Amino acid sequence: MTTPHPAPRLTVGICSTGRVGTALGEALAAAGHRVVAAHAPSPASRERAERRLPTARLGSLEDVVAAAELVLLAVPDTELPTVIDQVAAVLRPGQLVAHTAGAHGVAILEPIVQRGGMVLAIHPAMTFVGGTEDTERLSSSCFGITTADPFGDAVAAALVLEIGGTPVRIDEAQRTLYHAALAHGANNLIALITDAVTALQAAIDGPHHLADHATVDGGAVGLPEQILGPLVRASLENVLAMGPSALTGPVARGDRAIVQRHRDALEGLTDPGVALGYRVLSARAARQAGAPADVLDSIEVK
Repeated sequence: MTTPHPAPRLTVGICSTGRVGTALGEALAAAGHRVVAAHAPSPASRERAERRLPTARLGSLEDVVAAAELVLLAVPDTELPTVIDQVAAVLRPGQLVAHTAGAHGVAILEPIVQRGGMVLAIHPAMTFVGGTEDTERLSSSCFGITTADPFGDAVAAALVLEIGGTPVRIDEAQRTLYHAALAHGANNLIALITDAVTALQAAIDGPHHLADHATVDGGAVGLPEQILGPLVRASLENVLAMGPSALTGPVARGDRAIVQRHRDALEGLTDPGVALGYRVLSARAARQAGAPADVLDSIEVK
């Protein structure tokens, strides 16, 4: 019986050690790759790298490229073109360069290709908060991968699988749509929940500001979040499993009177954006649910 050869281990350089780069560096190290160098331009990133990537020698971008077989570019989108040009200027032919930007495929890495590099776009579909929990979440995350050829596809997929993730191929022309979908579903969720917390806090406070007596043992700190948490988590699980049919509430029931009362109550808040957000999203829900026309008319922003 032939013993399978282990997957080749790479020396990895991280630029830079922000939330994403550090988490991916940790995950690659746990998979057996050697994180040998890192660029940490700020005090916070240096502290993070020293604590979580202890095998990485901190240095300049040029030092990172010189030390690594795989150079991982985990920088903000606005900085990516400049960093790519800097990497291309010192690259060795045959080096692997991957970026983590969701909205870009491999076309943006053309300066690397011109210098004989091999390019990958590997985007973790996950939000990062800066702690070790980021690395743990990667093992249950999907990654949008875009590559230039079958070899790159195999490398990108292998790297993702090694850290426990699921590689999902995204066509170069669809990267912006892919990223927009993720931003809409995750980033805009923050705005939605923030608005809901604002409205719920106002309801708990009431006209006489009696929030401290809202529960039998007093203490209303974090109460809106405590109320919303189980409901929002259940709704998220339901829609992921059932799609639009998971919708419940007055829009799903076609209850125009309650929807109108919601609108009126939210318009009484100091921030008019809460009511506007409610109307826009409720109108989307009404259309998806096939709600009666009068329900849609009462909330749709003309």
